[in-house]
Amino acid sequence: MKKLFLLTLLALCSAFAFGQSKMACCAKPSATQKFAMLASDKKFVMSHANPKPYHYQSTIGKAVTYKTVGGPDADAFEMPAKSPTNNWIIVIHEWWGLNDFVKHESEKLYNDVGNVNVLDLDLYDGKVATTREDAGKYMQGVKDDRAQAIINGAIAYVGPKAHIATIGWCFGGGWSLQASLLAGKQDVACVMYYGMPEQDVNKLKTLHADVLGNFANKDGWINPKVVGQFADNMKAAGKKLYLHQYDADHGFANPSNPIYNSDATKDAYANTVAFLKPRMK
Repeated sequence: MKKLFLLTLLALCSAFAFGQSKMACCAKPSATQKFAMLASDKKFVMSHANPKPYHYQSTIGKAVTYKTVGGPDADAFEMPAKSPTNNWIIVIHEWWGLNDFVKHESEKLYNDVGNVNVLDLDLYDGKVATTREDAGKYMQGVKDDRAQAIINGAIAYVGPKAHIATIGWCFGGGWSLQASLLAGKQDVACVMYYGMPEQDVNKLKTLHADVLGNFANKDGWINPKVVGQFADNMKAAGKKLYLHQYDADHGFANPSNPIYNSDATKDAYANTVAFLKPRMK
């Protein structure tokens, strides 16, 4: 009798474990999780050549930390405005991490958009990749809850009166859109470079700002079909998408990348500045 009870208990535990596993494997991944899963695609990883050495020393920015809910303090790089303003650009890095390229791009925006504060977030909690293998590992290691806590902490850091614009590339392109969703009514603009779009129309309906998307037609993953679906979803959500598509590859705007496309980068950047300026007044 005791043996029969133990066998029954074992069968129930196995069934429960299988059910939990099945739920985990069959749960629909979020847009950010979908992009992170690309790190398991060897072709995607190999499409990112190890970056060329890129060194930049900002004369404006400074390292800061701020509180997050349910986790350790977050790191960021802040460029304070020349004169007090509630206008903030929140920047989210590529899959390489918060490196000198991101800080350089942020300083360009700081100088070109106008009197704004710029805050570069670090969703990797201090890790910066110099190889594509490490970049894939770090990107896959980002948990949605932690990334959202870092973004929400940044929103609290800039304050309830802040007018927030977001921008990001690659991994950060998708998270730029998610940050705009989290910013709610404080959000005034969103720029995303070749990042995974949000596919839930109901979530897109909660956006409070227009979106500028810079995408690459040669991108094998965030391809024209994905971008077209995003355009349709934004229309269904009643939101405005300013769409720019270039005859370039994923990662075209990073000069440390061998597939860097200067013409596409210049045009995308000009459109980005023109988009942000009137929304940061």
